[in-house]
Amino acid sequence: MSIAQSARGAPESSSRRAILDTAARLLRSGGYHQTTLREVAEAVGIRKASLYYHFASKEEIVEAVANDGVRFVHDAVSQALDDTADAPPRKRLEAAIAAHLTALHGHGDYTSASIKAFSFGAIPAPDSVRRIRRAYEEVWRGLIAEMQAAGILSPERSAETLRYFLLGALNGSIDWQRPGRFDATELAREFTALIAPHNDGVKP
Repeated sequence: MSIAQSARGAPESSSRRAILDTAARLLRSGGYHQTTLREVAEAVGIRKASLYYHFASKEEIVEAVANDGVRFVHDAVSQALDDTADAPPRKRLEAAIAAHLTALHGHGDYTSASIKAFSFGAIPAPDSVRRIRRAYEEVWRGLIAEMQAAGILSPERSAETLRYFLLGALNGSIDWQRPGRFDATELAREFTALIAPHNDGVKP
């Protein structure tokens, strides 16, 4: 998502994106309660009152950051699956995992804020956050169903449990992955081997 859109669908201003970039960084490091509108405004270099030209409240800023965090990953995984539409299912799984990891860490401020902001009961998740997360979860439901239909993942296993397990493991890498520690492609291969061992005769 190189050109973000405002809530009204028009290309957003650089000022709005600067506010979101700053808020994402502060939310990642300080959390919801510790991040204030005054702190965001000072870090951007504008008056606090100027924030209200773009956002009605702190909650609206947090909501926008959280939704962007999911969208960055959703877009990357969807593109990876489009690019591997004709590949074997196991390769598609590996590509989706690699894309998730790459976007997760490439947009670390947004994705960390998105994971943390509404995960620990700081404030109730708005409808838009739940809706956007469900849309991304549907991508993985479809992919897991594809893997089970191909015999790569056992149809006897709970698809929902597997989805929770896989996305939890991938998102958990925010806490232990550091630049240069792992290559996303190699890490995706390892995750895929753990989830879907080579017992189906399909070459990697």
